[in-house]
Amino acid sequence: MKQRVPVSQIMAKALIAVSTNKKLSEVNQLFIEYNIRHIPVVEAETVVGIVSSNDILKIGYGVSDLDKDALDAIYDAYKLTDVMTKNPIVVKDETSIKDVAEIFSKQQFHSLPVVNKDNELQGIVTTTDMINYLIAQY
Repeated sequence: MKQRVPVSQIMAKALIAVSTNKKLSEVNQLFIEYNIRHIPVVEAETVVGIVSSNDILKIGYGVSDLDKDALDAIYDAYKLTDVMTKNPIVVKDETSIKDVAEIFSKQQFHSLPVVNKDNELQGIVTTTDMINYLIAQY
């Protein structure tokens, strides 16, 4: 196995990010449209949070028989800042894949925003990215 490979080699670089003023219904639509599960929340390119599709689904749990407009109204009764994880752990783009794997193994989340030396969002790495990297090694 390769040693000290930086996480920048496996992270998603073409990513969707949102600002804190984005409506939850719009964020939910991004999850559906792009078939993704995690979206970094940024202000001036600095990561201030992360939201997962599960964070939003929890709000609408048990009301799946509603039409889209009614469900969107429920989502929009909340602010993004109410449901996102604030001040998430971030990793630098030169952090090794091994170090990222250790973070995932000790935490209860499945994605990490990746930032550069100026703390500007560069990408996102997920547990799926990690698994795909490990598969490619064998």
